[in-house]
Amino acid sequence: MQASVRLQCPITYDLALIRDLIRVYARHAGLRGARRDYLVVAVNEAVTNVLEHGGSGGTVSAHTGPTGVIVEICDHAGRLRAEHLAVVDSLRSPPADTEKLGLWLIHRLCDEVSLDHPDGHSRLRLRMDLPLTAYLRPWRGGDPSSAAS
Repeated sequence: MQASVRLQCPITYDLALIRDLIRVYARHAGLRGARRDYLVVAVNEAVTNVLEHGGSGGTVSAHTGPTGVIVEICDHAGRLRAEHLAVVDSLRSPPADTEKLGLWLIHRLCDEVSLDHPDGHSRLRLRMDLPLTAYLRPWRGGDPSSAAS
């Protein structure tokens, strides 16, 4: 069994570094092509929101779950609320209000977006599903019941 590697870094104005870290992490986890790029763009948008609206710093962390890559953007100010996500989730086309555009884009690019508030912080969790080939072992023939072991 492969050990899970976690990525954690502070949110800074060096967005290029954060994008590079997420890109490399996602590639090693098994995300390729456009799906990897979508995750990088979504994380960039979330981190930009923290820098513009949070003001008190935060962290970006990533880990690989059983079937996907999960990136958590934690804003220490805790200003992001479920209502913000609900408004953009219901929109079918990009909002005219540019302050909502980043969250709308995040919802469209990621397979799952969730929010919670541990210790008063806002933690936005973004998940991108991995392709089946990244986590299923190929069946080599023989008795199918032995493929699960």
